[in-house]
Amino acid sequence: MNINANTLISDIVSENYKIAEIFKFYNIDFCCNGNRSLKEVSEKKQLDLTKLILNINKTHINNSLGEDYQDWELDFLSDYIYQKHHTYIEKRSPEILAYLNKICSVHGKKHPELIEIAHLFKGAVEDLTIHMKKEELILFPYIKKLAKAHRSEEELNTPSFNTISNPINIMHDDHDNEGERFRKISKLTNNYTLPEDACNTYKITFSLLKDFEEDLHKHIHLENNILFKRAIALENKLNNKN
Repeated sequence: MNINANTLISDIVSENYKIAEIFKFYNIDFCCNGNRSLKEVSEKKQLDLTKLILNINKTHINNSLGEDYQDWELDFLSDYIYQKHHTYIEKRSPEILAYLNKICSVHGKKHPELIEIAHLFKGAVEDLTIHMKKEELILFPYIKKLAKAHRSEEELNTPSFNTISNPINIMHDDHDNEGERFRKISKLTNNYTLPEDACNTYKITFSLLKDFEEDLHKHIHLENNILFKRAIALENKLNNKN
């Protein structure tokens, strides 16, 4: 990939997810707001564009991801997202909520921000649960139909939502909401920095929250920048063929 000032963040991370570490370092949103050029981001963040591109190119040359999601069949990729990321949320959410409730009861008076963090995370879990069910029951099954129709050269029937772009737009809005919610959590925790009086439960809670956010970033990136983009392109290709 020829990385330059006009290259989109989403395209860079789609080719090599290792580069996401650079964007995290500069606090650049690569999952929800990935459709921005390096020039746009550097101007907004007041970064040295030449240095940013140099660092990206170094990482791009020296690291390979191992999993090339762009080469995966869409039905396999949707199953992967479900099995790895949806199940992660289902498994970790109750555990984190329990820890948050515990540290709120013990440390809430001295650290009132914990109450707001718990409230934000609870809201995230509730909304993500609904969001994932929409994907599992509506969007992912249709993506599998797209993949099957492409392989077997079968005719594709028009879905009840007319075009895949309609549910995907809703998913994008949901992702934006979660991105904003976790930016607030990150700010309230000072990027998950522990206070001096943090007990072991406090430490575990912040560690789990940070891991949760990182997993969600990759989850959203895989959907927004790879699965959804490719599904829209494939639907257009099949419809034009018919």
